[in-house]
Amino acid sequence: MLRLVADRALQGRPLGRRRFLTAGAMGAAGLGLADLLRAEHQLGIAASRKSIINVHLDGGPPHMDMIDLKPDAPLEVRGEFLPIDTNLSGFQICEMMPRLATVADQVIWIRSLVGSAGAHDAFQCQSGFGKGDLQSIGGRPAMGSVLARMFGSPNDPAPTFIDLMQGRPLVRNSARPGFLGPAYQAFRPDISGVFQRDLEEGMKKELARLGKDHATSLVLNPSLTLDRLQDRTSLLRQLDRIRREVDASGMMRALDSFGQQAVGVLTSGKLAAALDLTQASPESLRNYTPHIREDNPRFQTAEGASAVKKFLLARRMIEAGVRCVSISISDFDTHSKNFPRMRNLLPLVDFGLHALLTDLRQRGLFADVSVVVWGEFGRTPRVDAKTGGRHHWPRVGPAMLFGGGMSGGQVIGATDRSGGGVTERPVHYKDVFATLYRNLGINPRQFTIDDPHGRPQYLLDEGEPLSEV
Repeated sequence: MLRLVADRALQGRPLGRRRFLTAGAMGAAGLGLADLLRAEHQLGIAASRKSIINVHLDGGPPHMDMIDLKPDAPLEVRGEFLPIDTNLSGFQICEMMPRLATVADQVIWIRSLVGSAGAHDAFQCQSGFGKGDLQSIGGRPAMGSVLARMFGSPNDPAPTFIDLMQGRPLVRNSARPGFLGPAYQAFRPDISGVFQRDLEEGMKKELARLGKDHATSLVLNPSLTLDRLQDRTSLLRQLDRIRREVDASGMMRALDSFGQQAVGVLTSGKLAAALDLTQASPESLRNYTPHIREDNPRFQTAEGASAVKKFLLARRMIEAGVRCVSISISDFDTHSKNFPRMRNLLPLVDFGLHALLTDLRQRGLFADVSVVVWGEFGRTPRVDAKTGGRHHWPRVGPAMLFGGGMSGGQVIGATDRSGGGVTERPVHYKDVFATLYRNLGINPRQFTIDDPHGRPQYLLDEGEPLSEV
């Protein structure tokens, strides 16, 4: 099968990554990942720079206060916000998102996201799976970890997968590598000094247990030359040879991989430069600096205006060679004071997404970078009369997509009069991931990666790409 694929490509009929992986998986059941990647490398297919930016609205965003308003519903359902027209005929969104209203024809609006696991864990937004799936062998891997396995190399100057979600590498790890092992976990730099946000009490306790000294150096110490660094790395590999041979956890392999990549990261300086916003152009910084009044009371764990620069960081990571970047905007867990909190958060989301979309277009990246925006579930249709909040609602939630070669201006799905249930075109988390994989040229229902027992596991066991886009 590989010979047939190679012959066709060499006969002047180039074979795209999507068709190559589909053909390889369908016709070569005995082929492993290494065989496929080796063959596609020979064909030059792996040179694609298509990538993903995953924006997590941490806590669970209220769909009926964002993109599925119910102006004709009772007051306790429709809430305080008014709908506004967009440049997409007949489609309205919340008045708190006027910038996105001007680019609605470039966005896919999903009002019928279903299949939530119902837990405060962003893992489903990272993988499509619940955290308990295949737990006996380590769990499913996040999409970024899958891409690290497929495309990453220890010699790369930037990791394949970067997780900026909580901005603190030791707390609330939702981007887990699962059965792929620690060698493919996300790189999680500490950006807490740039984006000030108080952690929830549970996260504070988690961080206290894990320790405070968790910053990672991204530049080479002037006293340590490149030759000395390489000598030390080589020496460590030799000293650890015996432990590596008997280790079954994957940690020694991970240390090897991290050690090799650390050399590339430290010596190239590419990643450090991308994370350093003082090196961004004044124009870029202006484009990601919202003019938002911050004199209103802000919920303790909510983001401030500086959080919009996370979107700028994500774009800079992609340009540095990262293939998957996850960021978060917190705190959408609005059990109380839903509307004052949304008045703070929705303008940040509106400004940041609009800035990112227009920036990707201006830099010629829009067709290559797929952006997904969502949370772990929606919120209750009825506002709690005592707290003014909306509570967890796993039955339906919102999502937005743009870029990646997708056709914008699509409004997918509908809910009932109160926004409590889906009445049209349910979309599962796995359908969204199938779409993202398709944008990368991968068929996740036909491509497998071996688990620790040598059994092939499909990247997705269910889900179909959105035909509308």
